[in-house]
Amino acid sequence: MTHFSPPPAHRRGFTLVEVMVAMVIGMLGIIIMMQVFATTEGRKRTTTGTGDAQSNGAMAIHELQRDIRHGGYGLNSISLLNCSLALGAPSDATLPALAPAIINPRKADGSLLLPAGDANTDTLLIAFGNSAGSPEGDAITLVSGKELAVHTPANFLVGDRVVAAPGSAVAGCAVQMTSVTAVAAPRVTVDSANGAVSGGLLFNLGAAPAVRAYAIRGGNLAVCNYMLNDCGKASDAGNTAVWTPIANGIVGLRAQYGRDTSNPMDGSVDIWDQTTPASACAWIGASALRLAVVARNSQVDKGEITATAPTWEGSADTPFDLSAKDNWKNYRYKVFETVVPVRNLPWMAKCS
Repeated sequence: MTHFSPPPAHRRGFTLVEVMVAMVIGMLGIIIMMQVFATTEGRKRTTTGTGDAQSNGAMAIHELQRDIRHGGYGLNSISLLNCSLALGAPSDATLPALAPAIINPRKADGSLLLPAGDANTDTLLIAFGNSAGSPEGDAITLVSGKELAVHTPANFLVGDRVVAAPGSAVAGCAVQMTSVTAVAAPRVTVDSANGAVSGGLLFNLGAAPAVRAYAIRGGNLAVCNYMLNDCGKASDAGNTAVWTPIANGIVGLRAQYGRDTSNPMDGSVDIWDQTTPASACAWIGASALRLAVVARNSQVDKGEITATAPTWEGSADTPFDLSAKDNWKNYRYKVFETVVPVRNLPWMAKCS
C-alpha cells in the first residue's frame, strides 16, 4: 500500500485572503496610475491648446498689423481721401470711402458695408497700392477721350490700376478704378476716363492694389479680397472661398482710431474711439489704429475657469463680450493688442 505525504509548506499555493489582498493592491495601483495619466493628459492638452492659441493669436495680430502698416500707400493724398471708389470688374463693388483703414465701414445710408462678423466683434477694411509712382498723383494736363496727358508718363505701365481724382479735396467726390491699356508719352490710355479732368490728378495704384476686408467668422479670423469678390454680399458671409479663414480660434476683434482733435492739429492723438472720419481733413487727423484680438484655448474645461471677459486698453469704450458663445467661461483666453501708425498721414498738409 502506497502512502502520500503532504507537500512541503514552501510548495503550498496562495490562500484566498492573500489573493484578495493582492487584487486590492493591484486595483489601487491601477486607479492611481489612471488618475495620474488622466491628470497628465489633461495638462498636456491644456498646454498644447495654450500653445496653439499663442500661435494663432500672434499670427492674427501680425496679419492685421502688416496690412494696416501698408494701408493708404499710394492713395492717401488729401485729393483722394474719403472719396467713394467704384472698383470695377471683377467685384463691381463700390467702397463708400477711400481711406487707409476703416473700422466697421458703412454705406451712405448708414447700413454696414460688410456682413457682420461673430457677435460683438469689429470688421476692418484696409486699402493700399503697390506702385512705385508718386503718392500725390500725377498731374493731368489734357483729357482726350480715354487718353490722358500727364507730366510723368514713365510712372505708368500697361496693366496698372489707376484712379483719376480732382486736383484738391472735394466733399462727396466719387472716383473709379480703371486700368492702363497703353503708354505713349506724354499720354496714358485707360479703359475708362470717367472723372478725369484737366488740372486733376491720376493716381497709380500699381498692378496689384489690395482692398481687403477682415472679420471674425465662426471663431476664425477671415479675410476677403475686394479685388476678386464683392465682400459686402451677405449671402457669401459663410462662404470660405470668399471669406478665407487665416487664423483659427480667434473669438474677438476690436479696433479704435487714434484721432487728433486739436484745432489746429498738433500731430498727437487726443482721443481713441470708433468715430469714422467724415472728411479728408478728419482722415488726416486719424493717424493711428489701436487693435486687439482674443485667441481661445481649444481645450474646454468641465468647470468655469474664466470669470470675466478679457480686457484690453480700449475696453472702457469698446469691450470684449463673449457671452454669445456657449460655455465661454469654460475656456482660457489670451489677448494680443498693438498700436499701428497709419502710413504718411502725420506728414500730410494739416487742416485747421
